[in-house]
Amino acid sequence: MNFRSFVGAAAIALIGTSAWAADFTMRLSHQFPPTHHTAILLQQFAKDVAADTNGKVKVQIFGAAQLYAPKQQIAAVASGDVEAAAVVNLQWGGTLPEMGVTLIPYLVSSPEAQRAFIKSAAAQFLDDKMLKHGVKNIGWIVDTNDLIFTSNGHPLNTPADFKGVKIRGLSPLFDKGLVAMGATPVVMAGSETYQALQTGVIDAGITGVQAAYSRKFYEVQKYGRAAPIFVAFDNLVVNPAWWNKLPKDVQDGITKAADKAVSASITPTDGIDPKDIENLKRVGMDARAWTDAENAAIKAAMQPAVRKAFVDQTGAEGQKLLDLVSKM
Repeated sequence: MNFRSFVGAAAIALIGTSAWAADFTMRLSHQFPPTHHTAILLQQFAKDVAADTNGKVKVQIFGAAQLYAPKQQIAAVASGDVEAAAVVNLQWGGTLPEMGVTLIPYLVSSPEAQRAFIKSAAAQFLDDKMLKHGVKNIGWIVDTNDLIFTSNGHPLNTPADFKGVKIRGLSPLFDKGLVAMGATPVVMAGSETYQALQTGVIDAGITGVQAAYSRKFYEVQKYGRAAPIFVAFDNLVVNPAWWNKLPKDVQDGITKAADKAVSASITPTDGIDPKDIENLKRVGMDARAWTDAENAAIKAAMQPAVRKAFVDQTGAEGQKLLDLVSKM
């Protein structure tokens, strides 16, 4: 056991001794800071679980990666070190490459598509895949469905505007779409992007619209163009052995609370929230959302390349998943 795991286990043991006298304890780990909307939803989830199980389940939340790093969450649940976690679906990486389907530009990013996906055979297909990897998914919580492309020399309005631009990449799969437009993606952590933009190591950035404001990209980038281009989910996963030992009424209560969290997470409006754009404009950035025509052009340029890369990576299983998505 490494030092971080030892500290995490010690923290769990310490807090466990002070829990109220519930029949069952659900220790829930996640990576999000307290102000993140998923962290807020999970706080409400804990309250709803208590209410919907008549006090039989106590949810103990360990947020901000205080127990496990993001990439450790899945293994921690699968091993039973904790009963549950909220895991960004993109954290699966090469372990479950089919999860990359939500990164295909404009495929399932709209509110309508989000609702359809969550209840679809495509989502069940991925639920089954997760179960084979040792965790049971009980909720597809929407994390984000927007990106903003920031730049200095010129705004990125069309596929041609990306030609020759050195841009922070998002993932190997998504980056195939950037390459298709002539850009050069650079692998870079989000925490390193501001300095890289400031020093000119890269020409352009990609981040969430709200993150562009909180990370102060407007200080080092003149232009921002936003789009509801992909969707990331936070999967609420539980340890199957723990889950299967719960009485049916307790399972139903937890499921009901999870469904509430999922419903509350779905993007309320199509497109980009105007308030997020106004925040960036107020601090001096030339920011706006792409028009319908601009979105259509970007989709036509990016989606075929990313779809092909997805199938190349996932084979027949990935194609089966795409077929299920097409039937939503």
